[in-house]
Amino acid sequence: MQQDVIQRRSKILEKDKYTTFAQCMNKTSSALHSHYSVAQSAAVIAQMHINWLPVVNDEKKPIGIITALALLEKQLHQDHKPIRLESCMSRDGYVVVHQNDTVLNSDRFPFNYYVVVDDDYRLVGTLARSDIIEKFPDLFHNIYEVGNTSEILAEVMNSAYEGVAVVDKDGIIVQFNEAYAQFIGIDREEALGKYVQDVIENTNLHHTIKTGLPERGVIQYIQGQPMIVHRIPLWKHGKVTGAIGMLIFEGVNELYEIYNRIQKDKYVTGKKESIADNSNKHSDPSVTKLDEIIGDSDSTKITKRMARKVAKTSVTVLITGESGTGKGNYARGIHVLSAYSRGPFVHVNCGAIPANLIESELFGYEEGAFTGARKGGKRGKFELARNGTLFLDEIGELPLAMQTKLLRILEDKEFERVGGTQKYKVNTRVIAATNRNLWQMVQNGAFREDLFYRLNIIEIEIPPLRERRGDIPSLISHFIPVMCEKYQVPEKKLNSEVMSAFIQYPWKGNVRELINIIERLVVLTDGETIKLKHLPRYMQPSDKSNKQANPEQSDERALIESVLNESSGNKTEAARQLGIHRTTLYQKIKKYNIYNDL
Repeated sequence: MQQDVIQRRSKILEKDKYTTFAQCMNKTSSALHSHYSVAQSAAVIAQMHINWLPVVNDEKKPIGIITALALLEKQLHQDHKPIRLESCMSRDGYVVVHQNDTVLNSDRFPFNYYVVVDDDYRLVGTLARSDIIEKFPDLFHNIYEVGNTSEILAEVMNSAYEGVAVVDKDGIIVQFNEAYAQFIGIDREEALGKYVQDVIENTNLHHTIKTGLPERGVIQYIQGQPMIVHRIPLWKHGKVTGAIGMLIFEGVNELYEIYNRIQKDKYVTGKKESIADNSNKHSDPSVTKLDEIIGDSDSTKITKRMARKVAKTSVTVLITGESGTGKGNYARGIHVLSAYSRGPFVHVNCGAIPANLIESELFGYEEGAFTGARKGGKRGKFELARNGTLFLDEIGELPLAMQTKLLRILEDKEFERVGGTQKYKVNTRVIAATNRNLWQMVQNGAFREDLFYRLNIIEIEIPPLRERRGDIPSLISHFIPVMCEKYQVPEKKLNSEVMSAFIQYPWKGNVRELINIIERLVVLTDGETIKLKHLPRYMQPSDKSNKQANPEQSDERALIESVLNESSGNKTEAARQLGIHRTTLYQKIKKYNIYNDL
């Protein structure tokens, strides 16, 4: 008996190592101080694009929380006198947890918000109940990939307050928790070992195994009810070995109720215009928001976070990265979040304009400035971008003579049209981008050093796709339906072999090349499934270059180096992405003589 208790305690402790709040929380030093006003607090939450924040005292110890909704209501009903946050924050509705507590016990607390503290009761992070639901598949995936026992996985699943099912590569249910069993009215033991379609109504987990594509927040009808589900493929050694499905019990009825309540409120107040009508009337529908940039990798999240931060200022930004990485999308996203968003976004490709025309294109010209000049003159890009953003793409292609004039405009904030003497004030944000090494160009005398420093106040570097392979499944999930709709063809799916080939391919053309490949496959593939034979020959793995079949190949070394680079040298994270144990990764690092100093 005593031995059984010891073994069970050991198993629980092993499980808890992978499921602590410290591993799952949103690490942040951001909090609202109790002496803040409601207006100050609302500005902070709006700038951070979040729904709630903890409130702390001067010792950074949590004393309450405040939600965006509560702040909005207080703002609407205040009588123009400043209201201190302390008087309206919530002192309940949340729970304080230690960073080493396990999230699997969170179902004991009937709260939506978790404030995470350290041994000194100081704030170290936050977590919402919705975050736990979102991150549970990843928690399970981590335990699965590091090779823990089925008993530990069973402990994790039965601690979950949502329905969880796991299938193997053949679609057979190998894990099924009690919460899911009770919901669909079946004995848990009876579900194990059965084909998933015979147990779960309208499931798509068997397709997840075939395609390797994750699906989050999709609608699935079970017993006539619309439910929100996650479907996550489980990868090992470059192959899909199973999938996890998670059922969110709240369903979508609450969303419908919220929508109906909003519509009712709009009717009562006489505001019948659509949400689109209430948006910025100066906005360009082609402008991308940062939230619309696709990618779940750590590097993409870091890049988007940095872009959001600089967007709130008027500082000049230089976006660097290889061709096809999406520099223009980031520039548009910064514009949307900036104080210049009500003005136009003007895109200029400096490499596409002939050298003898670029001055008149940027600064405009007066009537009679040269033979063939338009009557009345013409406004240049700087004038067109007044009170908005001027995006100078491929800035490295700008001739040296124009670099001098651009520098003067950035410093003096004024310019003259070609053939004119009138000064025009510049109230325009400048964002530049390049796929070239500007510092090397400075060393070679091809780019002005003073302009380089003027543009490079803040650099946002976008990593190539081969260094953020975790973005590839999300990109495929997004662009396949888009291309199918564009060409009016039935929606295509791809099998796990194709997904593996996509992940291993080096993508020298980055996201642009990936989109082109998807477009080609959608148009040329007959039938609904894209297979290896449909890929271009250069993407199809061969016996000589198969990255996973023969670990002696140099391609495996390149893959390990790439993942280590993407994870900033974090070998635990790199091992997780590669689908191998950390010890195995250390062995391969030693075997290939990889010395990572990141």
